[in-house]
Amino acid sequence: MNLLRKIYKNRYAYFFLLPHFLLFLIFFLIPVGSGIYLSLFDYNVFSKEFVGFENYTSIFGDWLFKKALLNTFIYTFGVVPLWLGKALLVTVLIYPFRKPVQTFFKSIFYLPHVTSSVIISLIWLWIFNPTFGLLNYFIKSIGLNPVIWLGNKLTAMPSLVMMQVIMGGGSTIVLLSAAMASIPEYYFESAKLEGASSWKIFSKITVPLLKPTILYALIMGIIANFQTFSNIYVMTQGGPEFSTITVAYLIYTTAFRDYNLGLASAMSMVMFVILVGLGVLQFKWLGSNVQY
Repeated sequence: MNLLRKIYKNRYAYFFLLPHFLLFLIFFLIPVGSGIYLSLFDYNVFSKEFVGFENYTSIFGDWLFKKALLNTFIYTFGVVPLWLGKALLVTVLIYPFRKPVQTFFKSIFYLPHVTSSVIISLIWLWIFNPTFGLLNYFIKSIGLNPVIWLGNKLTAMPSLVMMQVIMGGGSTIVLLSAAMASIPEYYFESAKLEGASSWKIFSKITVPLLKPTILYALIMGIIANFQTFSNIYVMTQGGPEFSTITVAYLIYTTAFRDYNLGLASAMSMVMFVILVGLGVLQFKWLGSNVQY
């Protein structure tokens, strides 16, 4: 009865929450439930047979899935620290400027974020071109031999990481700039009066007070890069020799090339569980709130 009384007392709050909950139900809970359901079947266009956890045992015994998972971790943890470090550095460098100058630089760095990832991938495909690409043009101009950036298994993944680090981070710069603007200025002034160096101010004041924003950027960055697909699809198709195949690209080929929807759903569920686990670990690591 107490529970019913509380629900009735807060009925207007539930009424306003209902539209958001319906969207969450339709676009998240139902797709996740459908994915779990499909992962228990040998499901393709023409047949559907219940196989239990056979799909899961199959993917964990599959060398290609293990390779894709390893590549995904390498790509994600190659991109995110460099990309976040770049965003922090740019934010600190533009912070002393006047607002119009800050806005100009934030707009420049944010522009790739609103540009189609396919278009960006096509541009970088030209930059990495071994014959007439811009990168090899500069390399040849200093007397070095041209490099087959995306055609060599040793350079393909680092090339993709480099591209993402250079092009990414725009939205994080905007978030970190807003968070820095909300830090009381007297913290920095007091530190300068005490004779603190720029590095001490950055490491002991700026970074700790930006922890909530860094946590959000870190979690969103890992989720986004762990699901990377378009640049792999456009630039390498998982090659050469599966050196750039990722879990998201393997899910795509399994579902829409091999039409094995059950196996692809099992892969999706494994990726979902990994992302949840990474999110929990990050909350434990950076989850302490900052009050000021």
